[in-house]
Amino acid sequence: MADRVYNVLFLCTGNSARSILAESILRKDGGGHFRAFSAGSHPRGRVNPFALKVLESFGYPTDGLRSKSWEELTGAAAPVMDFVFTVCDNAAGESCPIWPGQPMTAHWGIEDPDAVDGSDLQKEAAFVTAFRYLKTRIGLFTALPLKSLDAITLGARLGEIGQGEGATAPRPSAA
Repeated sequence: MADRVYNVLFLCTGNSARSILAESILRKDGGGHFRAFSAGSHPRGRVNPFALKVLESFGYPTDGLRSKSWEELTGAAAPVMDFVFTVCDNAAGESCPIWPGQPMTAHWGIEDPDAVDGSDLQKEAAFVTAFRYLKTRIGLFTALPLKSLDAITLGARLGEIGQGEGATAPRPSAA
């Protein structure tokens, strides 16, 4: 019997930087066990050139990456998502569509590299940092024994991943 392939959606407001990086990283590092998607609540309509440059420099695929609305992934013909991760704080605070199939969700917010002002070198460095944070989180995610974790444990693990280094959301207190 073939292993199950999980559909994973990365959401951000503009779908031009962080969610694009995450989609490409999971495409390559998912080992055929995941199908990666990205979208935005208010897509910019273009992928940031620094996102493409950084992905290419690390050997990650850029073919087919485009900034698109999450509405493209809500219709009857859209794939049913197993996981939905917000990678920016704005998207996490918005009212998201109702995703069929009740996917597991988590917030994996990191700073927006697209918001960095400065030289091209500083902007590229911000994208490299975002890439590294997302690659670490995606690596932890793909290493989870998804078949053997119950929903509560899986949800907790996904939340913990989002609280890793570089997290923008406040970390929960250890009370």
